Amino acid sequence: MSKVKVAILGSGNIGTDLMMKLRRSSVLELTAVIGIDPESEGLQVAREFGYEAIDSGIDGFLKRPEMADIVFDATSARAHFGHAQLLKEAGKKVIDMTPAAIGDLVVPPVNMEKHLDVPNINLITCGGQATIPMVHAVSRISPVKYAEIVATISSVSAGPGTRANIDEFTQTTARGIEQIGGAKKGKAIIILNPAEPPILMRNAVYCLVESVDERKMTESILKMEKTVQSYVPGYRLKTEPIFDGNKVTIFLEVEGAGDYLPKYSGNLDIMTAAGVKVAEEFARHQIKKKVI
Repeated sequence: MSKVKVAILGSGNIGTDLMMKLRRSSVLELTAVIGIDPESEGLQVAREFGYEAIDSGIDGFLKRPEMADIVFDATSARAHFGHAQLLKEAGKKVIDMTPAAIGDLVVPPVNMEKHLDVPNINLITCGGQATIPMVHAVSRISPVKYAEIVATISSVSAGPGTRANIDEFTQTTARGIEQIGGAKKGKAIIILNPAEPPILMRNAVYCLVESVDERKMTESILKMEKTVQSYVPGYRLKTEPIFDGNKVTIFLEVEGAGDYLPKYSGNLDIMTAAGVKVAEEFARHQIKKKVI
């Protein structure tokens, strides 16, 4: 099978972890990593692996747009507002790793199939990728009147980008809980935990439903856990779902794969894993259309 060329915009932790994951892909060929600091560790790693390391930002890539068909934007929400238009004009598929929420909101196991032909995919937030599948798992059994998620991550795995985007995190995640998860009303909270040693990413999901069928809901939740584990192996329930009247509570943990980032950085790992998953589905769809 031929591979589809991709590039990474942003040479920080997320961009570097993406680089490691893309090396294993059977359908994606990483060609370039794009940054603005020639001495950044991400660009140094890219050079060591033999990828093109562009240190003049998006302008440098746009001088050679043929290098990639799909671009991951691993910069910041603010930067993506400018990047999105430039990449659209260049005819590139974009997978937005920031909370900018310009493009279609996507959680791979829930609504990927509906968005294979759109130009810009937004992966919401780490909390959204971890918890929205579970809200959806509940909502496919009974309507969810209200869903609240609490994402707790190690403070050392929250870099400058995450801290700068806290407001966008809560707003975009809440929007995803409603639009994709299926809740009539959604709320998101993020907690940066300074504990030492650093904790794994932990998530609590609370759903108020119209009616409860414990067996069917438990089956739906466990099935969704397995689906997410197919691309995020460290994703797991901490306990079986807890039922209390019309409230369903789900506790999750996400352990990173340790490709580039520490294993406690499950919050970043689930984003990069979801990004690769979406790009691979894009690529398979593109290759299939060419064959047909």
